[in-house]
Amino acid sequence: MSNTASLRPQPVASEHTPLKARNVAFDWADTPLHWIPGDPSSTHTINVLHLLLPAGERWFVHVYKQVLPSIRDEQLRADVIGFIGQEAMHSQAHDDVLPHLKALGLDPAPYTAQVDWLFEKLLGDRTLPPGRARRWWLMERVAMIAAIEHYTAFLGDWVLNAEALDAGGADPTMLDLLRWHGAEEVEHRSVAFDLFMHLDGGYRRRVRTWATAFSALVFLWQRGTRFFMENDPTLLDGKAAVKDFLRGGRQGVLPTTGAMLRSIPQYLSRTYHPSQHGNTDQAIAYLDRSPAATAAAAPGGA
Repeated sequence: MSNTASLRPQPVASEHTPLKARNVAFDWADTPLHWIPGDPSSTHTINVLHLLLPAGERWFVHVYKQVLPSIRDEQLRADVIGFIGQEAMHSQAHDDVLPHLKALGLDPAPYTAQVDWLFEKLLGDRTLPPGRARRWWLMERVAMIAAIEHYTAFLGDWVLNAEALDAGGADPTMLDLLRWHGAEEVEHRSVAFDLFMHLDGGYRRRVRTWATAFSALVFLWQRGTRFFMENDPTLLDGKAAVKDFLRGGRQGVLPTTGAMLRSIPQYLSRTYHPSQHGNTDQAIAYLDRSPAATAAAAPGGA
């Protein structure tokens, strides 16, 4: 094998699985505001997912529908269609949590309006002439989605293994939402990267868009956590603090800073491929026992 070939991303063939959307539904009636008991900070750090994902995953779907005609590989095309179906369901499932939060006294609308603006306006379609400029902007967004999916897969793998959430008495319905979603993120973790490599694959673009996506995620996450803590009606002086995030990592109810930092050189390696990280068999095993997913698969299910 040549040196050039050895530096190309090498997928793990056994980690590929056909993708399908699972039409799940969740009942939030008994889920408390602080669904990790006694830990509002860690609860709200994870709750930021409900603020970011509905708009973000609708944006994924919008961008991918534009690139479908450009996909020349039939298996990849089928994977992208399956990815679109799963992401649309993720968006709806997290969106359905927001009215429950509002009913508990925490209205997320001021923050979600900002997130909607980010994805629909700042990262949305632009009035560009057909040709190079329009394709450049489309490829930038395809590359950004690949970078973001690196982190959604990281979080999916983490939550599937976060036994401290069970030990701490976390609400089972919220855990099922997070693990169903996380398992599907692990299941389809290669699709966005494979699509980027198929349509473009430029390493400089990969690095540049990773920097943009990572910076945006860090900014939005800390801002979202701060919003939740400051507007939580049960907290007298709610503040988001780095020390609480680090404590959550040590206790296992949040990802550790070290694990997140180690994920950076993984993605930036020239030989990186998402299939090299995470375990599809573990993800499928959870999806086969997820209360929401199994209820949806049953006759007359959701």
